[in-house]
Amino acid sequence: MKERTPVTPTANIADLLAGMASTGFQGRRLGESVEIWSRMIRDPDCTILLGLSGAMIPAGMQRCLMELVEHRYIDVLVSTGANIFHDACEHLGVRHYLGHHHMDDEALFKQGIDRIYDVLAYEEEFRDVDRFIASFSREIAPFRGSSRKFVERLGKRLIAEAPESSSLTSTCAEHGIPVFIPALCDSSIGIGLVIARRQGIEVDVDQIADTDEITAIVEKAKKTGVVFIGGGVPKNFIQQTQVIASLHEHQLGGHNYAIQYTTDAPHWGGLSGCTFEEAISWGKEDPRCPRVQCFCDATIALPLVTSALIARGEKRKGKGAVQRKPARSKKARR
Repeated sequence: MKERTPVTPTANIADLLAGMASTGFQGRRLGESVEIWSRMIRDPDCTILLGLSGAMIPAGMQRCLMELVEHRYIDVLVSTGANIFHDACEHLGVRHYLGHHHMDDEALFKQGIDRIYDVLAYEEEFRDVDRFIASFSREIAPFRGSSRKFVERLGKRLIAEAPESSSLTSTCAEHGIPVFIPALCDSSIGIGLVIARRQGIEVDVDQIADTDEITAIVEKAKKTGVVFIGGGVPKNFIQQTQVIASLHEHQLGGHNYAIQYTTDAPHWGGLSGCTFEEAISWGKEDPRCPRVQCFCDATIALPLVTSALIARGEKRKGKGAVQRKPARSKKARR
């Protein structure tokens, strides 16, 4: 047995989380997640897929996610449509504001203010972005393709619209990181596309193509590592690639590394709280894979873990199964 050691407070976030890995409970799991993510980054054969659910962009996690892309700590992003919509809002100058979870929601409604727990935004500004999505759709129509292709073109359009700004979507477009939104219609992007459809604009996002394209990436990869921020559709969309691959005679044996940050418990039987041990029964994870689930609010875990990876100076060893683009410098974008 390895001796449990007390964590030593320190200003060095990497050392702090390394110390937490030798403690107990969720602090230990948070520390262990940094170690496993670091192993993914150092493994030259590993392609890293990130599943992003929840309202992470409104909650202020945009810069953390952009750093993960810029440092090559992820290769593929699977997100809810809401996160990408709010990300586009920020790129276009629509802001989210500090509020409180105890507010008069009827009064907020009368003022045209939307509440996301303790974050506020103006509904009319959101509707402006809905209309921007519809207008963008007109520019690319007729369009038929995966959400990955749609979001890549949206990222380029955001850069053209506001070259002085940056966002997760534009950063992924610049770096050639594929972004999948498997439940795209369940978001304000879907609302914008409905506006476009009722105007006779031909835009058809092919969600079956999404499933095929991401599975092809996993089939091509020598190894895969998965990181789930929350659960939901992004988690299952990534997990099921192993099952689909096996149906097409690609016996991959499950993902080779696995991390999840979630507040969902497994005993309710939902996918978001499902353990990696349960996923092994489906062939979604390799039974021998390094894995950890940290039961922690992602708005706590993500900034700490991202900061620790950067502080450790982790450098990507391999290229993964996705051909990245050489990005323009930050100075050029500003």
